[in-house]
Amino acid sequence: MQLIAKLHVALAALTLIAVAPASSQDSASPVPAQLAPPQGEKLVLRAHAKGDQIYTCKKTGDEYAWTLKEPQAELFDEQNKIIGHHFVGPTWDLNDRSQVVGKVVTKADSPDSIPWLLLSAASHAGNGALSVVTSIQRLNTKGGKAPASGCDASHDGNESRVSYTADYFFFAKP
Repeated sequence: MQLIAKLHVALAALTLIAVAPASSQDSASPVPAQLAPPQGEKLVLRAHAKGDQIYTCKKTGDEYAWTLKEPQAELFDEQNKIIGHHFVGPTWDLNDRSQVVGKVVTKADSPDSIPWLLLSAASHAGNGALSVVTSIQRLNTKGGKAPASGCDASHDGNESRVSYTADYFFFAKP
């Protein structure tokens, strides 16, 4: 039975490689060197995200500031079909019931949107395509930055949803 499960994971990964671009260098802008996945990892999936970054107005010390609560986004394949969801963790969950939770390794700031990121896989669930992922890039971000104003004592605890899009590139060791 374990062999069948392993073959299912391998087949899912090969299927995704067939529809994914050759590398994250297909992104709209050059990828900063610090965001490169570890040497030897191969791209297994590319997903486009559309959704919101959700911020909460909170008091930190003597000041109020918008703090990221969670992302909520749908993930789309290259045919614009929904293949999964992205949410708090940060977690990516595919329709094949596989899931990966990431941990930020490094980032590159973007002047008009949320930063580009390189994340490592912190945990997995399920036996689908994401069960083999070791690194994740968030590139080509648009929007999603915390509001510049509107967080004060009278708004303590309020939430603000800010639309964003991004491309996520999922890598695995061969």
